[in-house]
Amino acid sequence: MIIVLKSGATDEDVQRVIDCIVEMGLKPHISRGEFRTIIGAIGDESKLKAERFQGLPAVDAVMPVMKPYKLASRDFRPDDTVVAVKGRRFGGRFLSVIAGPCAVESLDGLREVARRVKAAGAGLLRGGAFKPRTSPYSFQGLGLEGLKLLKQVSEETGLPIVTEALDTRDVEVVAEYADIIQIGMRNMQNFALLTEVGKINKPILLKRGTAASVEEFLMSAEYVLSQGNKEVILCERGVRSFEPSVRNLLDLSAVPNIRSVSHLPIIVDPSHSTGRRDLVVPMALSAVAAGAHGVMVEVHQNPQEALCDGPQQLTPDDFDKLMAALLEIARVVGKEVSSGE
Repeated sequence: MIIVLKSGATDEDVQRVIDCIVEMGLKPHISRGEFRTIIGAIGDESKLKAERFQGLPAVDAVMPVMKPYKLASRDFRPDDTVVAVKGRRFGGRFLSVIAGPCAVESLDGLREVARRVKAAGAGLLRGGAFKPRTSPYSFQGLGLEGLKLLKQVSEETGLPIVTEALDTRDVEVVAEYADIIQIGMRNMQNFALLTEVGKINKPILLKRGTAASVEEFLMSAEYVLSQGNKEVILCERGVRSFEPSVRNLLDLSAVPNIRSVSHLPIIVDPSHSTGRRDLVVPMALSAVAAGAHGVMVEVHQNPQEALCDGPQQLTPDDFDKLMAALLEIARVVGKEVSSGE
């Protein structure tokens, strides 16, 4: 249930509603918009007594949230959420580009790629330190050493870091080094991990699982939001299909679909979704045209020698061309590229 307060409601009015919610054994969540404040009452709805709120003078309306995802719904927050990370913004009119190698392999390689993608206009650096692989014999990442390399290059270039946490035991150390913690598609329904990162004061980049519906995707975001972390960025990265010529089927319809029902920013990963270098640029441009708040693209200084996912990684020169075209698309759709500069 959501409680909509009248325009001009004071802090005391807000606290009075919060006190009522707590007395009922529920958890309050506050959303302050430009013109009104909405307070969500989350928990066992059998405990709710709507008349308690309707009798308060500052309350304008009391309404149920019909969707199973309460905090992620536009019913709870009509305005777009904008997640800010060191001057880079995801959501609303803003467009952010995340770029970097699939996996952190060496300091020199990471440094070279970071410098090139920053020069081209990327705002954030990605790189996997912990790599979930289908085969246990494939490269699993450098772990803590990879995090330290990411941090060093971040300090040299000024690019914030996006990297993945695989396990509840990893969250604390990843949070120490990362600016955004990624939850990969294999962990989209790892509810223990989602609950743990929901307690962290860091933005969370949540990827859609390959077999997840839009509702299931948003319910996973709800786990993070329900723990108090309001800074969730969604990432569409393709769903499993019968088509063997691509790694996954990139569901671009998910972008306007999710934007119509949720206030959370959503970006697209054309690298993992297609698995093909030649498709990354057209799909990235299509994602922005469809309304995505950003793209995450893999870039490697020598993809043929990459230890992980070489066929889907752009060269720095290819990335330069992508950014030039992406800026044009952004201008046409009214998006402002947020590079932190």
